[in-house]
Amino acid sequence: MADIATFTPAAGSITMFSTSWCGYCARLKSQLDKQGIGYTEVNIEEVEGTAELVAAVNGGNQTVPTVVFPDGSTATNPSAREVAERIG
Repeated sequence: MADIATFTPAAGSITMFSTSWCGYCARLKSQLDKQGIGYTEVNIEEVEGTAELVAAVNGGNQTVPTVVFPDGSTATNPSAREVAERIG
């Protein structure tokens, strides 16, 4: 399994775990783009160990989008507003 510290982003941005078919992920990316919030997208179906990492922080579920903030905390399916507030 991947380590959350490996995916902890720089200040002012986030890491977003997603899949190519996730509508919630597409919506959040669009909203972040409009607000100029930087993010690194990691597809859990393509990057080894990340599906297990996402499951570990979501009670066993591979729920996306799961976001990692600069302080190492996570959120599942956050709003763009929440992201903006937490990277603030």
